[in-house]
Parts: sequence; structure tokens; C-alpha cells
Amino acid sequence: MARTQTANVAQRVTDRVGRTLALVASSVRRRGSRAVFAVVTLGYLVTFLWAMGDLNFRRTGVGVVAVVDDPLARMLEPGPGPYTHEPVALVELGVGVLQFSPLNTALGIGIAALVGVNMAFTYIAITQPKSCSIGTSAGVLASIPALVAGSACCAPAIFLALGITASGIALTAFLWLLPLGIVLLLVTPLYLAGQIDPTAV
Repeated sequence: MARTQTANVAQRVTDRVGRTLALVASSVRRRGSRAVFAVVTLGYLVTFLWAMGDLNFRRTGVGVVAVVDDPLARMLEPGPGPYTHEPVALVELGVGVLQFSPLNTALGIGIAALVGVNMAFTYIAITQPKSCSIGTSAGVLASIPALVAGSACCAPAIFLALGITASGIALTAFLWLLPLGIVLLLVTPLYLAGQIDPTAV
């Protein structure tokens, strides 16, 4: 009996993941939600890298200015803040300078993509409420993880920029906010996939 119940749960999880992936693919194919996904993902990534201190805006040239001697070893070294790692190259982008840290950038891309998916679902819920059995409340639900993850990434940087000394309790809370935000960003699409009709997207 227990084995049958476990198999049923595993099957339901597999079905929901498949439905979520199908819905993500459908939303990205639609012009409106694809634009929302692209703009939000890019905007969040830029904001994330700026908040991490990896990206600074100023007029520059274009090209790789410098690379460290041992990039592989350097990229694994922890950075000055939580969830940060040391940069391995200095890249001029014309409009700013990127201290390129592969792990920071990979983390930023992953979170930004999840935020983009959540916002694309929000767009669908708002513009096509008939496709979603929970109506426009899906939009509010999908936006919460993005706000949590955003506050986890940006708040310590904002504290430092404003010269505010954050208490140990506050810093501990931010350490938990980022993983919590990522979990919510993963769980929300899984939940919404059960509410949104992929054929109506």
C-alpha cells in the first residue's frame, strides 16, 4: 500500500513538472509573455549583478581588460558577501564595467530566469483570466517570490551603499531570504501550472 501511494505521488509530481515545462514553453512562444520574460529576466540580472557589486555603470571601452592568473581556483573563492564568489576577469561593456564572477553570474541568470517565468505567468493571468482558474490572484501570487528573492539580493548592498550597519539578526534573515526566494520561485510555477490551462495560453 505504501509503495503504491509513493508511486502515485511520484507520478503526480512528474505530471505536474511536465505540465509546468509545457506551460513555460507555451508562454515563451506567445509574443506578449515572451517579451515580459525577456525584459524582466534581463532587468533582474542587471540589477542582481549591480546589487552584488559586480557591475558598475560608467562610460568605458569594450573588451576584456584583465584576467586573473588562475581563474578556476579564483572563481571558487568566497567573496565579501553571502552567496558571492571572487571575479576572474574585468570586462568593459561600453556602458559599465563587469567584474565577471562565473558563479555570481550563473546564480544571477538562474534566479533571473525564474523571476522571468513567474512574471510571464503573471502576464498570462492578468491578460487571459479565463485561462486561469484562480484568476488575477495568480499575478499577485507569482510576484511574491520575485520580491522575496530581490530583497535577499539587494538589501545587503543597499545597506552598505547607505552606510547603514545591519544587525546580525538582519543579516541572518537575509541569508535565509535568498534560498527561500529561490524555493518559492520554483514552487509557484508548479502550483500555477495546475491552475492555468495550457491550451488557452
